[in-house]
Amino acid sequence: MANKEARVAVEIRLPNGGMFGPQELALIEAIRAQRSIIGASRALGLSYRKCWLDSDALNRTFESAVIATFPGRHGGGAEITAFGERLVALYRSIERHAGAAAKLSLNELTGSLDWSFAPKARAAGAGRGLG
Repeated sequence: MANKEARVAVEIRLPNGGMFGPQELALIEAIRAQRSIIGASRALGLSYRKCWLDSDALNRTFESAVIATFPGRHGGGAEITAFGERLVALYRSIERHAGAAAKLSLNELTGSLDWSFAPKARAAGAGRGLG
């Protein structure tokens, strides 16, 4: 029997058509660490264009910018805004609350798992992209 616990992955679908979930969070965290969109794209294994478009979508989703870019800097650059940091904190709070609320149900689901199950490899491009 594996020692892993089931967990909740939160994807927030906003009423204005925007989305915020694990992929957007990964992008923000990569930009924070790399201090650039191109660095984040390399760290995530995604194209620069994909990361730039997703960063732009995040900034257009909210009234306040999530990611500030500095194309005039030597080599460019990007950083997470104060609002972006608050967005991450809110998402993490929602994630914790959802996980706590679902704990009993997740335990029941985990108790009914077939531990010999071996998931098949996912097709390339399965799931949704960053935004």
